[in-house]
Amino acid sequence: MLSQLPLRLLPCQFWAHWRPLGIAILCWILICPSSAGAAQGIAQYGKPKYADGFAHFDYVNPNAPRGGTLTLPNPDRRTSFDKFNPFTLRGVTAPGIGALMFESLAVGSADEVSSVYGLIAEDIKVAADQMSVTFRLRPEAQFSDGSPILADDVKHSFDTLISKLANPQYRTIYADVKQAVVVSERVIRFDFKVRNSELPLMVGGLPVFSKNWGKKADGSHTPFDKITFEHPIGSGPYVIESYRAGKSMIYKRNPNYWGNKVNVRVGFFNFDRIVYKLYSDDAVRLEAFKAGEFDALVEYRAKNWAKSYVGPKFNNGTLIKKAFPNHNGAGMQGFAMNLRRPIFQDARVRKALGYALDFEWLNRQLFYDQYSRINSYFQNSDLSANYNGETVPTAAELKLLKPLQEKYPQFVPEAVFGAMPSAPSTAPPSSLRTNLRKAKELLAEAGWTYRDGALRNAKGEVFRFEIVEDGPFFLRILTAYVRNLEKLGIKVDIRTSDFALHQKRMDDYDFDMTTIRFPDTQSPGNELYDRYGSAAAKEKGSDNVIGVQSPVVDALIDAIVRAETREQLQAATRSLDRVLWNSYYVVPHWYSPTHRIAYRKEMGYPNPPLYFSAESWILSLWWQQGVRQ
Repeated sequence: MLSQLPLRLLPCQFWAHWRPLGIAILCWILICPSSAGAAQGIAQYGKPKYADGFAHFDYVNPNAPRGGTLTLPNPDRRTSFDKFNPFTLRGVTAPGIGALMFESLAVGSADEVSSVYGLIAEDIKVAADQMSVTFRLRPEAQFSDGSPILADDVKHSFDTLISKLANPQYRTIYADVKQAVVVSERVIRFDFKVRNSELPLMVGGLPVFSKNWGKKADGSHTPFDKITFEHPIGSGPYVIESYRAGKSMIYKRNPNYWGNKVNVRVGFFNFDRIVYKLYSDDAVRLEAFKAGEFDALVEYRAKNWAKSYVGPKFNNGTLIKKAFPNHNGAGMQGFAMNLRRPIFQDARVRKALGYALDFEWLNRQLFYDQYSRINSYFQNSDLSANYNGETVPTAAELKLLKPLQEKYPQFVPEAVFGAMPSAPSTAPPSSLRTNLRKAKELLAEAGWTYRDGALRNAKGEVFRFEIVEDGPFFLRILTAYVRNLEKLGIKVDIRTSDFALHQKRMDDYDFDMTTIRFPDTQSPGNELYDRYGSAAAKEKGSDNVIGVQSPVVDALIDAIVRAETREQLQAATRSLDRVLWNSYYVVPHWYSPTHRIAYRKEMGYPNPPLYFSAESWILSLWWQQGVRQ
């Protein structure tokens, strides 16, 4: 399902913590037009866990100490920023903006699947025909400047985000929303173009900002795509205190934040100040943590976790390292090929490149056996086609896949009707030598043979491509992978750049191969249009960096969005998984079912929920022990 802000791509980690999927997991309910049918909590399938009037979520500490300062490092690979507006395409947003300064109409619970509870909205009502949803706003809800949050502001937020002034991902996500209608001062209704049970979920996750954001003293407005360092007039618990571009970003608690007593915010956002310090690279950041410059660090590098989190401060308990288990779907991480490049348009070529990755060697030599192989686009989830092993499609899956094969045979590999295959392995009785031999055979079938010192096609052109990465994070892995590709006669160039330049290249699809990370959710839906939909592939800045353009994929996403039961969702998602997996768009990587977090002993935290992002959990639910309230 939709998170608050557009997904971006980042090796080995969830993108910015201000965009956890759990923040905006939204659902629907059948109601009558009268207010009597409204409810705060609703569920897509069955009933929500929490009844109306609940005090707080079970996974929070409602008595957490409030106060103190939380200091954090770069939440991702950005080393600087050039704007405060997280909703536009160009530029790099300051860390923390989305999570700390903007609330949504409703938020999800992190200990259940597909339930939502009103935040800015006091209650939610879905029309009996499911062609609209109505939100009634809390009278106490207000912006950071003290003005009330009104239906006009919600409409302004929606209209702005679907305009050409905002990131085009929003237009994809909200494509089936007809309009936002102001019913009264505190009542907003969204009308839909089609009956789609997920649409109320999507609009409920809408981040809300004031229509006066960007307003000048003379009454004119700065165009939304030109708003950069104008402080947001947001709906969240924090405001900007100060900043130094390239160095730090500091937030302070808004003393007039309206949501402190709302049940879905009890136990959340316990620090008076939140400071982000930006470091030039991972090594500098780790040493800064050991020196006590910040409070917590999420580690994504297995070698670092195994070898570098040692020393006197760890020995005496000043610093603590701990792996926290989670039940998150692992999603897909891997080396993604840009299908817009002619060299990658043959599925046999793409499959061959997968045989060159020796995961077993990487896990043994570089990862200290901390990872498992990804074998699905929905890994570690009951939505995966191989959740029950290498099984063939069920009757429900065949009901979806067979008609699509008849209509679009070129887009449905025959392999989807067999057992879901695992990623290539070099574990005995197989070997890297055996796998490279298979790769060579596939490449030959596709017209690529080794001669004159390189792999060439019939025209004599060399098989050559470039791998781009944002920084040196993956260099050791890439070096090993490229070494195996070179054994096939493939020429590979590796190019690294800073975060901003890499992001621009991704937005423009200016790459051959890169590392992607598509976080999973327990209830996928409309966000898949932006990630794998044909229309998104043609829209710069979308999540469909791979360039998938398949009527079969589009149809299966439609089936996922239309699902009215968990069983229907499983069948549609597993069918999509089979098609994507057997199309070989990505050389799959690895995953871990834990979050590795190091922190200062002064930090306190509740038991983690079932589904959570490490960065957002720290930011929203941790506290400082011993502070005076």
